[in-house]
Amino acid sequence: MTRRLLAVALLAGGLAVLTPTPAATAAARISVTNDRGTTAADLEYRTKLTITGRGFQSVKGGFGGVYLMFGWVDDPRGGSWKPSRGGVTGSDYRYIPDAENAADSQGYLRFIAFPGSSTATEANAVLSASGGFTVTLNIPGPTFQSVDRNGRVVSVDCRKVTCGVITIGAHGVKNAANETFTRVPFTTVYDAAPAGQDTTTTDGTTTAGNGAATGTGTTTGTTTTGATGAIGTGRKARAGTPRLTTDRLTAKVGNTLAFTATGFAPGEQVVGVLDDGVAGIGPMVAGPSGEVAGILPLPATLSAGTHELRLTGAASGGAASERFAVRAVDVSPAPEAAPEDDERPGSRVFLFVAAGLFALTLLGLVLRLARRRRRAAGSTGALA
Repeated sequence: MTRRLLAVALLAGGLAVLTPTPAATAAARISVTNDRGTTAADLEYRTKLTITGRGFQSVKGGFGGVYLMFGWVDDPRGGSWKPSRGGVTGSDYRYIPDAENAADSQGYLRFIAFPGSSTATEANAVLSASGGFTVTLNIPGPTFQSVDRNGRVVSVDCRKVTCGVITIGAHGVKNAANETFTRVPFTTVYDAAPAGQDTTTTDGTTTAGNGAATGTGTTTGTTTTGATGAIGTGRKARAGTPRLTTDRLTAKVGNTLAFTATGFAPGEQVVGVLDDGVAGIGPMVAGPSGEVAGILPLPATLSAGTHELRLTGAASGGAASERFAVRAVDVSPAPEAAPEDDERPGSRVFLFVAAGLFALTLLGLVLRLARRRRRAAGSTGALA
């Protein structure tokens, strides 16, 4: 009996070796460090943070990976903001928008791909087999603009709410194992502008959607609506006079309107509105020289005529507008009038057939006459 139990035990042990249970892995986590060795972001200047991730789920050949971005969540401790728990962007969490692919990103959002993923060429980094990565992330300041579920631009003030680095599953894939939030405090990190950076984010006033100063804005819960919260220490972001140019050749109902603009503050967010809000675009991030370029879809229901596009900088308060003509959809030319009866294809066919019948009739008549002549000639020979 003892030997039998020992054999069973050894067999069980052998099975355990052949099919081991997965080893427990550490929870996903990140560390945040600026170039001064602290975890804070600056109240006045743009801060570049180095983000190191560990313990993330790494799926070899899997689709997507991890999005890493800076933003706000409504429940940092409970985690109800997480997409895997039903959280939705614009309502339960907000972040600074940016291009997802590495080539077009301004550094406000990073994409870390799974190893061997079909989307790895678009990524800023690739997860290691153990779930690690290192990337940099730009933080423009303690306020930023985001877009809610209704497409409305909303400003978030991180001095009043809890903001930090957010990670979620990329490309619409919800992955609870890779959802994290790490708080980033705001304080004075730099005494002067860092190298290559000579602008502040904004002054003590706020800016409404049309570029006019509006005081302190209207705060509702965790966001500031209709205005951008104050940032910095009273110095306004330096920018030129914004100028907007539209490509009027593309201005057609239902088409897309291409535009460019200059004179905004480098790195600031810019939003665009057509007329009284029939269409919008943004937020867009101004380039290193304050330039912005975009393509705005013109609604199919837009009436032909004169319309106006307005661009507004969130940090500088600079605004530019241009009125332009929108053309109606091209109308196909009316078909040409039908030709006269004698010129219609049917008439020509009829004439051709009639001519053929006439020729056949004439040929038959000739043959009959020829036969009659032969008969007449035969009769005359017989009488002779």
